[in-house]
Amino acid sequence: MFATRAFRPATQLSRHARRWASESTQPAGGSNALMYGGAGAGVLGLGAWYLNSGAQKAESKAPASKDEEKNVPAKADAPLKVFKGGDQGFVPLVLDKVEELNKNTKRFRFKFDEDDAVSGLTIASALITKFKGPNDEKPTIRPYTPVSDEDTPGYLDFIVKRYPNGPMSEHIHDMSPGDKLEMKGPIPKYPWQANKHNHIALIAGGTGITPMWQLARAIAKNPEDKTKVTLIFANVTKEDILLKKELDQLESDKPDQFRAFYVLDNPPEGWKQGKGHVTKDLLKEIIPGPKEENIKVFVCGPPGMYKAISGAKKSPAEQGELTGYLSELGYDQSQVYKF
Repeated sequence: MFATRAFRPATQLSRHARRWASESTQPAGGSNALMYGGAGAGVLGLGAWYLNSGAQKAESKAPASKDEEKNVPAKADAPLKVFKGGDQGFVPLVLDKVEELNKNTKRFRFKFDEDDAVSGLTIASALITKFKGPNDEKPTIRPYTPVSDEDTPGYLDFIVKRYPNGPMSEHIHDMSPGDKLEMKGPIPKYPWQANKHNHIALIAGGTGITPMWQLARAIAKNPEDKTKVTLIFANVTKEDILLKKELDQLESDKPDQFRAFYVLDNPPEGWKQGKGHVTKDLLKEIIPGPKEENIKVFVCGPPGMYKAISGAKKSPAEQGELTGYLSELGYDQSQVYKF
């Protein structure tokens, strides 16, 4: 393991952070991608749309060609995609492993029927999960963004926080290896292409880190994508910082491209980064300004965070009016995307 880079306290970050946020990056080009509890408000409408969008179609495989029978090399098939979108129905996946991350959050690994299959998710997209209990009149529908790489064969991972009286999160936390959960997707979010923006800011709270991680990971794994990434990640305690090891590794691997700033409501003694909530002054210090060229700000977190920073989404399919700190700082609607 490597050591995490130490940062100055948030109150002393202004000069350093503004320099980082405004340093020039390569111009866009190429191929043209409660406060901190979690995300997912307003998902039932989108879930219902997916629930009623048709049945899964069976897939057949053609018999071997004459050339194949003669051992003539043939073009390799693309990996099988578990989730194909369109009118595909829900796919039941078996829970394989469970890893406890903190007092109320776990990582759940679901395996595919074929060991060499991949999820089929695009950047950025999510999956719909469905569960109907024996006493439920209607199924519970919730979206989740996997944290495993889209090209990883054989399985996908979710990070799920358990909420009291949260029907889906409680159901998933009560599952045991061997149990099945129905899923459908991908649900397209913000379509990403390499170098789509010069610099992006990711503002996340709690489990709202999952779509941010999907996007940052995709940028980092593409050597042609020079997009600069600044993350502000807010949590209650240090133990609540999800994917910290992976974020540290990304920052170590890409120090000139990726930076993370952490904000804790209840920081431990000696904490050197942000304290309290994400404020307008902190955003002004850390993220690229609204007048900088070709920037984009992404927000994902619970309702309280949305309200303070960007205003809530109008519906799962509509972004809603931009309000809050970002509007007050001069960002316009086209510069902000709410996951």
